Amino acid sequence: MRMDQRQLLTPRMIQSMEILQLPLGALEERIDQELQQNPVLDVRARDRDALQERSSEERPAVDRTESERSLRITEDGAADFQRLDRLTHYLENEEFSTNGGGFRQSYWDGQDRDGKMDAMANSAARSGSLGEHLREQWAFIEAPSDVKQIGDVLIDYIDADGYLRTPFDRIQLESRDPIRVDQLASALTLIQTLDPAGVGARDLKECMLLQLRALEADEEMADGHDFDLENALVRDHLEDLAQNRYPLISKKLDTSIDDIKAGVKRLSRLQPHPGREFGVTDAPPITPDAEIFLDEKTGQYDVRMTRDIAPSLFLKARYLKMLKGGPDKKTKEFLTNNVRNAKWLIEAIEQRRGTIERVIRVVVETQKEFFDNGPEFLKPLPMIGVADRLGIHVATVSRAVSEKWVQTPRGVFPLRRFFSGGTQSASGEDMSWDAVKEKLKIIIDNEDKDNPLGDEDIVAKLVEQGIDIARRTVAKYRKVLNIPTARQRKAY
Repeated sequence: MRMDQRQLLTPRMIQSMEILQLPLGALEERIDQELQQNPVLDVRARDRDALQERSSEERPAVDRTESERSLRITEDGAADFQRLDRLTHYLENEEFSTNGGGFRQSYWDGQDRDGKMDAMANSAARSGSLGEHLREQWAFIEAPSDVKQIGDVLIDYIDADGYLRTPFDRIQLESRDPIRVDQLASALTLIQTLDPAGVGARDLKECMLLQLRALEADEEMADGHDFDLENALVRDHLEDLAQNRYPLISKKLDTSIDDIKAGVKRLSRLQPHPGREFGVTDAPPITPDAEIFLDEKTGQYDVRMTRDIAPSLFLKARYLKMLKGGPDKKTKEFLTNNVRNAKWLIEAIEQRRGTIERVIRVVVETQKEFFDNGPEFLKPLPMIGVADRLGIHVATVSRAVSEKWVQTPRGVFPLRRFFSGGTQSASGEDMSWDAVKEKLKIIIDNEDKDNPLGDEDIVAKLVEQGIDIARRTVAKYRKVLNIPTARQRKAY
């Protein structure tokens, strides 16, 4: 046995840190989950509707209990017939609607049928994944049984981008049954005829050539293409195109640079990742935690927290009365735990709101020039400086800005965007590294594309603006901004 002193995180502290780090959408889901699990906790009806709106926005708003009630014919009867009309509209638009529900008003109003709409209505929807989509087509491919079986194996090796990146020899080693290379090649050739065009390619060059072949076979899509030139560019000069060696390509193909540029423009319409159109889910919408706005009365920027639900949460009075009334031991223990958990949640949400608002107000005070003039005026703002200023731990600041977004007069930005290190200009002005990157980008955007600036020239331009940084720093920022070298930026 021994006595010692240790710093421990209580469950209440852990919950506060978790709530602070949650983005607004996840916080609303957490509140909705607590409302379902904790009978003591409740929220005002208006805010409850706002919470449930996120989960029901993809589906027509219909009262399910209403749909289960029998239709009553009364003297005025209007309400029930309106309910029947809403139910009919709901069933016609549901994913699991019956065949009869698939007909639309345009088919009944005497207008001419649209052939394209008919074809789309009668076409099967695309599968959720690329593998499923390929297998549906592979089932109709006519080939020897051994090739069909090997094709099923190859489809498993095609990645989400639509490429077969695994070498044949590795597939042979991993196969339970012996497979010959010629069988793999035959199966792959057939797979490469499937939709989407370019699937089953082993590299970018093969993917583009497959798509060009599919375009050439389609008379309507082939219009305007010079397939001899485009195939030559992809087959023999893909690396030269990446390095912007247009004069060299022109000399080797005996073709004008203008024709090559036109061919490259047509090639840019090809899909380098043909499999990505399958199994892609839409990104969730961004909901800002706060709005930074210019107060016209004071002329100063102010902060307004958005969708603040904490004041709407409360404890149900009947359960509090029940707890004071001396219930049995089991009931008292149940109510006590739920009341404690509800209070902790409300306090954690209020603390989250207060911490985020305080941090954003420091951002507003520091980054006023950014809101007035743009990204090149962003100031350095280290998190440790904000923590010292607010009297909180730097980890708390990090959690407060994690996955949080703010609406500003210049658009919606992640809160973390405003926190970075920086340097000083020759005049002693503080500048963040993001502001330096923005100035570098402006210099390159305004350069003469017939004679683009090298990294040393960009350094000289920045020095003229009072920013002294090394050439390697310019090269690093240029790569971060996905800006190619001067030779690759040269226009012909």
